[in-house]
Amino acid sequence: MLEFLDDCSHRGARLAARFRLMRRNCVSERTPKLLVHKAIHKVRRKSVEEMLEPCETMRGVLERLRAEGVALGVVSNGLGRGYGHDVLGAFDLQKYFSAAVFREDVSRGKPWPDSIITALRGLGRDLRANDVIWYIGDQRKDIAAAQAASAALGRAIRPFALGARAALGTVEARISPTQIMWSAADFERTVSATFETDYRGRSLVDPLPAPLL
Repeated sequence: MLEFLDDCSHRGARLAARFRLMRRNCVSERTPKLLVHKAIHKVRRKSVEEMLEPCETMRGVLERLRAEGVALGVVSNGLGRGYGHDVLGAFDLQKYFSAAVFREDVSRGKPWPDSIITALRGLGRDLRANDVIWYIGDQRKDIAAAQAASAALGRAIRPFALGARAALGTVEARISPTQIMWSAADFERTVSATFETDYRGRSLVDPLPAPLL
């Protein structure tokens, strides 16, 4: 429900911006009120432990990435206070991420690039010329946000779709089918293959130095 309402909120904001002739820099300075997001979390009566069950396959992937020295960030259109930060704490996930950006941390959520750019700038170091940046998302807006961030930063960000909804975004953007993963197991295999080396010590796929989003 939240994803649907978030999409509607984005469309409404774009329509309002056209009628009000808002400039982009003016929009970026506004503090989001996020009334719909806050209302949904206000009426929530369950703890995050009762609502969610961590995917152990994905946890294993995070462990592998951390062991390989990859810098990780998490970005979400959901609220951090009262939900996102609770999830990271309840399931001991914050140790994997150098940056965590939620909806209240930026004036515009995905598909705008703001949250991805903010996360990249919050990793604790400047981007290097040889950094390979991945962005993994499970919604169509994630693919659009990654492409927008790539254009804004002037450097490549490779979007990967996880699941059917994001896969639609890759099809619309004409992104290679190799960047579509249908399950957590597919993601695990992709990450494992990234760090596999042949007998000459050469990576079998694109090298993946930090950071990875």
